[in-house]
Amino acid sequence: MVRLLRQTDQIVEDSYERKNEAELQRQREYLSSVKIQANFRGSQVRSYFTHLNNCATVIQKSWRGYVGRQSFRVIVKNSVLIMKLNHFNAMATQVQKIWRGYYVRKYVYNYYSQKRYLEALIVKNAIVRSELEDYTEQQENLRRRQTEHEERKLNEFLARKNHHLISTEVIPGIYNSPFNPYPSEQEFLLRSVAPLKHEKTKKIGNSYDPTCRSYECPKPKQLPPIVVKPQGPFRDPTEVQKQRYKGFQPTLRVATSFTSLEEARQILKAEEWVTRLNDDIFQPFKRRDRKYEPLLHSTSKFGHLPFGTKYYREEFLDKHITPKQIPLLKPSTKPFKTLVPPIPMFDKLNDTYSQGQV
Repeated sequence: MVRLLRQTDQIVEDSYERKNEAELQRQREYLSSVKIQANFRGSQVRSYFTHLNNCATVIQKSWRGYVGRQSFRVIVKNSVLIMKLNHFNAMATQVQKIWRGYYVRKYVYNYYSQKRYLEALIVKNAIVRSELEDYTEQQENLRRRQTEHEERKLNEFLARKNHHLISTEVIPGIYNSPFNPYPSEQEFLLRSVAPLKHEKTKKIGNSYDPTCRSYECPKPKQLPPIVVKPQGPFRDPTEVQKQRYKGFQPTLRVATSFTSLEEARQILKAEEWVTRLNDDIFQPFKRRDRKYEPLLHSTSKFGHLPFGTKYYREEFLDKHITPKQIPLLKPSTKPFKTLVPPIPMFDKLNDTYSQGQV
């Protein structure tokens, strides 16, 4: 026992060292086991996902192959059908071409009649061409004569307009020079025409149509006057035109000026400057160097004017008195004064109150 007691401290220290070392090894072993389990589980899950992907790939491959074969069968079927239709159409075209050629050659087409038709067509074309040439020449002559006629009329008009340039017996004109052996053609033309008369044109217009005057519209052609008055309930045309074509009636917004408000303000300021009684400008209360001057319409040297209080505020002192308080008032006191005629029943009640029969 004594020997064991002497070795107790060493045993305790050894046990504590072993415990601490075991604790360190336990944490390391725990982390190592966690890492091993994680690697194993990850590889297991990845292998499972790989298996699932392979299965899905096999299913998709089988299904897509099936769908592709079905669509290819449909494409082949349609291609064969189109090829057959094209072949049948080509054969039908060949048969129709042969039959139509045979039918035309046997029953429709005739070489000799076609030859005669072409010869007649050549002759007809020659006749039409000759007629067209004659017509063209005729139109050209007509156009030339019309142009000459217009030029002649223009020359005659100018000659009539410049008829004052003709020569007289005393003074030769500009077209009859004394230095020339004979007059010019313009001189003979002036002698052959009469002078141009300038007639005064009457102004055609409607006095009752302001739109045509203001906007310069083309004037309508006047109808011939009606000599005989039409029978029936018809009014005079001038009266109808007066009612139909009224003068321009602008609105107030158009008739007034755009700056009418500013002009009115300027006029009002000018009138106020001329007609005001006091020229002293009102000064604020902060300036104490001058004494405040009251307004003339409120105060004066004779005292306060009762205009704003006596004739407005003191006239109807008892206008808010109820009907029950009327017997308590003086006989000379009026309870209220209405601006609008009252209801008949209320008017009778007022008469009763004024007579004292309450």
